[in-house]
Amino acid sequence: MKTYSPVKSGKVREIYEVEDGLIMVATDRVSAFDHILKNKITKKGAVLTQMSKFWFDLTKDIVPNHMLTVDNSEMPAFFQQEEFRGKSMKCKKLTMIPMECIVRGYITGSGWESYQKDGTVCGIKLPAGLKESEKLPEPIFTPSTKAEIGDHDENVSLEEGAKVLEKTFPGHGLEYAKKVGELTLAIYKKCADYALKRGIIIADTKFEFGLDEAGNIVLADEVLTPDSSRFWPLKGYEAGKGQPSYDKQFVRDWLKANPNSDYNLPQEVIDKTIAKYIEAYEKLTGEKFSF
Repeated sequence: MKTYSPVKSGKVREIYEVEDGLIMVATDRVSAFDHILKNKITKKGAVLTQMSKFWFDLTKDIVPNHMLTVDNSEMPAFFQQEEFRGKSMKCKKLTMIPMECIVRGYITGSGWESYQKDGTVCGIKLPAGLKESEKLPEPIFTPSTKAEIGDHDENVSLEEGAKVLEKTFPGHGLEYAKKVGELTLAIYKKCADYALKRGIIIADTKFEFGLDEAGNIVLADEVLTPDSSRFWPLKGYEAGKGQPSYDKQFVRDWLKANPNSDYNLPQEVIDKTIAKYIEAYEKLTGEKFSF
């Protein structure tokens, strides 16, 4: 059996190059505050991969995506081993657009902190009098530059983001920045409306895009997972306070409350975290999680 080594390792993902594409493996690692935690969260990688598959299928009418298959039997034998089952997605190779496409539908987290200081989020002026966790009049696009592991992503304006893209794609920086902004908002609106009907608020999320061989913009990486989004239960939602969540905000909150943890989670937090991930998957997809 031919073996493969990752060509790239991220905080959570490993990317392998195969003859006819890439295989993206979502590990059971978890990151928070730009640190990879010492624990693994069992089944987390499979939840992320299967949830991304669901959203890729739901949004392909808005923008094409890089997914080819999540069926391990359609991948080289190396990826048919148990450790890769459910966690692997075979994808098209793309030239990635170096921008994190963040969309915020509710004011929370760093956006709330910024708003309290000067009434803006990432330089965008918002109406006065908003409460914590309140729904914004319209979702806002707040891109950031991509950081290396251990560094912080940097929030930028659309114009600043366009200048960054111009270096990679001369003559197309502003065009691509505007286009991914429009796609980000369109995908978010469709998926947030869908999720709301199933009892989940998508407060914010991030997307990544790339270009295929023909120069088309393609949705890539992960989509609307608990790692890349804030999911809140609709039941009990009330603006004016922080919200319970289905995502790794649970991990973030525990780390904030335990600053001397050395990024080591107790088993109770691990168990509650994966239970939240699976609950979100089952609510959104209407299917039993079986990996």
